[in-house]
Amino acid sequence: QLRLVESGGGLVQPGGSLRLSCVMSGHTSDYYATAWFRQAPGKGREGVACISSSTDTTDYERSVRGRFTISRDRAKNTVFLQLNNLNAEDTGIYYCAADYYPGDGCYSDNAARYSYWGQGTQVTVSS
Repeated sequence: QLRLVESGGGLVQPGGSLRLSCVMSGHTSDYYATAWFRQAPGKGREGVACISSSTDTTDYERSVRGRFTISRDRAKNTVFLQLNNLNAEDTGIYYCAADYYPGDGCYSDNAARYSYWGQGTQVTVSS
């Protein structure tokens, strides 16, 4: 069993930045691809970014490209999501997700591809 715990959310003004963390514990492996999803109030869950297990290949949802960066620290079993130049449309609960996918691919837009989920961390962008 893999456990994911997110942190780093909060209230930030438009144009501000946050760094989200997703710490993995339990049956960790170098073969887990990891993704970040978010859910805004009254909307469905949408993919934000993902990182592959073997080569750290990344993919991003169009609206966050150039503003968000996903990265991994293998020694700490942690995946990060750096959020820059935030706007009100970025408000929502951000979830970390992972599943066993060896290789250089990941799925940034398909929540059904991931079996393991964290509890989420709230990001609110408001002036």
